Amino acid sequence: MMDLEYAKESFRQYLNHYDRSDDKIMLKEVHTFCVLDAADYICREEKISKEDHELALLIALLHDIGRFEQLKTFHSYDDNLFDHAEFGVKVLFEDGMIRQFIRDDRYDPIIRTAIACHSLYEIPKEVEGRELLHCRIIRDADKLDNFRVKDTEKAEAIFGISAEQVGLEPVSENILNAIREHRCIRRGERTTHMDMWISYLAFIFDLNFPSSFLYIKNQDYMNRNIDRIPYGNPKTKADMEEVRSICNIYIEEKIY
Repeated sequence: MMDLEYAKESFRQYLNHYDRSDDKIMLKEVHTFCVLDAADYICREEKISKEDHELALLIALLHDIGRFEQLKTFHSYDDNLFDHAEFGVKVLFEDGMIRQFIRDDRYDPIIRTAIACHSLYEIPKEVEGRELLHCRIIRDADKLDNFRVKDTEKAEAIFGISAEQVGLEPVSENILNAIREHRCIRRGERTTHMDMWISYLAFIFDLNFPSSFLYIKNQDYMNRNIDRIPYGNPKTKADMEEVRSICNIYIEEKIY
């Protein structure tokens, strides 16, 4: 079986290879444990079996293990420069580090698939069964904490410019159409910083569990995230009110 405390201690030892005083490294360390908490919440609310609950927490702990080398090398979250999920799979399974976190190898295919798929635009259609369950749990947990990060992180850290500057930019019509179509937004579709901001809100269209939508509602993350930016552009302000309405209605519909 799994020993999560043993895995956590091994994870902390792994992080000692990196500069944990670096803001980006610290953010990802905090994110990891918040995703673990979000996965725990989903498993409890959805009444996931004890074995799969424990496995989901281990996957949450390891899902971003590739981020730390990415940040050390590039000081950037840009997966066009470095695919952190792919590198995480390499570190854990090709380099054999997975045995430092769990001695039993029977769960390896599930862990590998969940980590490999956690940041893809969508889960590949061939993924099914328990692998699909764990892909859905980690993707939801990751997105739930992304709303927390966007609620607390400074605009300059997210965009490289001030919130006031972001709010002066327009929203591209294709981005608005994606929201109207209830779908996530690909990186290549984004033109402005506002487009990027809306793409984070659109994560709700990839959530899988009613409890995930309830979490967003209870934390009021949709409204709080939208209200963080001062929309100095009147057209942008109007567009964001449309985004708010569509997203909040969608959340309500998915809870029940």
